[in-house]
Amino acid sequence: MKRSEINAIYEEAKACFETHGWALPPVPRWDITDFGLGKFADYGLVLINLAEEQEYCEKLMYARPGQRTPAHTHAKKKEDIICRHGALALQLWKHHPDKADAEERFDLQVNGAARSHAGGDVLVLKAGERITLTPGIYHAFWPQSEACIIGEVSTANDDANDNFFVDSAIGRFPGIEEDEPARIRLISEP
Repeated sequence: MKRSEINAIYEEAKACFETHGWALPPVPRWDITDFGLGKFADYGLVLINLAEEQEYCEKLMYARPGQRTPAHTHAKKKEDIICRHGALALQLWKHHPDKADAEERFDLQVNGAARSHAGGDVLVLKAGERITLTPGIYHAFWPQSEACIIGEVSTANDDANDNFFVDSAIGRFPGIEEDEPARIRLISEP
């Protein structure tokens, strides 16, 4: 990603958070990624780490319409994904999508109640709704609204070692081409 693109996306996401009443911490830790694919408009996500403790993590995320977070899972992290503004679609699998059986049912907590899903099902969360994803559940997500603000509360977070994408060519962090001064430093930068 070009630094100018990162700077513009930062301003866009910050404005969206402010417009919808999300006050950010004094020194937020920004994470803007195209998942190493070079197509932020199609595969991109903005994340802010609000709390990073040894036992838990809290994030606030921003996604544009048309953007998809690629299918992935976590070996250790248990997470609640919360739609904070807009509508969020999640596609879910109990196992790797290439090995998942669409007939096999599995339960996940949605708004605190068990809900049955089949591999590849798409669940849409409206603002205020949440889903609890346990380790090993594969998931992809995207906005089904103009813009989507997403919350995440999870067990300890390890972005460098606990993201397993279906497509092994996908990376968690972007490469950066410096074409203008940085307005922010990303969590992936020294």
